[in-house]
Amino acid sequence: MSDPTRSQIAKKIASADQVDVLRSLRDQMHEQMKALLPARPVEQLNEQLNELHDAIISKAVALSEAEMARSGKGSPPVPYAYVLFGSGGRKEQTLSSDQDSGVVYADPEGGNQEEIALYFQQLCKLIVKHLIEIGYPPCEGNVLSDNPDWCLSLSGWGQKLEGWFREPAWESVRYLLIIADGRRVYGDERLVDALKDMFYTDTLSHPVIIKRMIENTMRHKVLVGIFGQLLKERYGEDAGSLDIKYGAYIPMVNSIRMLAIQSDIRATSTLERIRRLVEAGKLSAEDGKAYEQAFRFILRLRLMTTELAEDGVYANNGKLHSSKLTKEMTDELKSSLKQGKRLQRFVYRQAVGRLM
Repeated sequence: MSDPTRSQIAKKIASADQVDVLRSLRDQMHEQMKALLPARPVEQLNEQLNELHDAIISKAVALSEAEMARSGKGSPPVPYAYVLFGSGGRKEQTLSSDQDSGVVYADPEGGNQEEIALYFQQLCKLIVKHLIEIGYPPCEGNVLSDNPDWCLSLSGWGQKLEGWFREPAWESVRYLLIIADGRRVYGDERLVDALKDMFYTDTLSHPVIIKRMIENTMRHKVLVGIFGQLLKERYGEDAGSLDIKYGAYIPMVNSIRMLAIQSDIRATSTLERIRRLVEAGKLSAEDGKAYEQAFRFILRLRLMTTELAEDGVYANNGKLHSSKLTKEMTDELKSSLKQGKRLQRFVYRQAVGRLM
């Protein structure tokens, strides 16, 4: 997509006044970005793609606000922020990423708290519904703004975090790691900053939480065997495929995020986290360059896994058949996975050293 074309779509998104118009623009974006995948530098493609995702999602939020007002439910009673988690929070959405979202709103001063909570619950139901219509499937784990557990006032979020820190069960730790990737896409940035302040202050003062986070971070192993061979799916309809999402992308995302959390680095994109870690002296310049190169290649392969689902939403299982890889790509993937494995070992050693 040439910059003029991207700019044209961005302008159309900004002026869209109906959800079906956004759906049409989403389809155009999908086809044009997909056509550019083989030739465009992956970091540039990823940045442009995520800018357009942000524009579509934020416009869907604005249209939902307007719909609430037209239906007699008024405007937002207090400032709020619509937050993206997962790949959206990390600015790493593919052509077919799902919805991972939440809301943080300001604590009311003298207002009816139940009425305010009800307003945001109704608003978020509209937003999630419209985003599904536009082609964004809901998160299978129900990390969605229309889930009351992920739509809270700032003080409500403080209580939620306190509970997760108090009882660091596996699920609680998973939720805390999700918060680390949170990023405002619409609304008041200060509310997300305040949420992150609570998160980082409590995380860094709880060694047990760090230990649990490390266990979660090491859960997904890279898909390369002890002899350097790629580990392919052996059975079913995905036989012969490579699990790019959970065997390449997620291990690097998790490892870099863990280093960033321990260093109080609040950037959310993996590439930006790597750069900040180098600046902070937590990674050498040589290692940072190697991890960046490996991650960029994995991002490209992840973009290649996209398929259009039959029910009209864009979805994929994160797997790529090995037949789609040239010998050069296969060799580069092996090299990238070795870097991912080296990174995991580094993170583990760092964690053990800190916790002793």
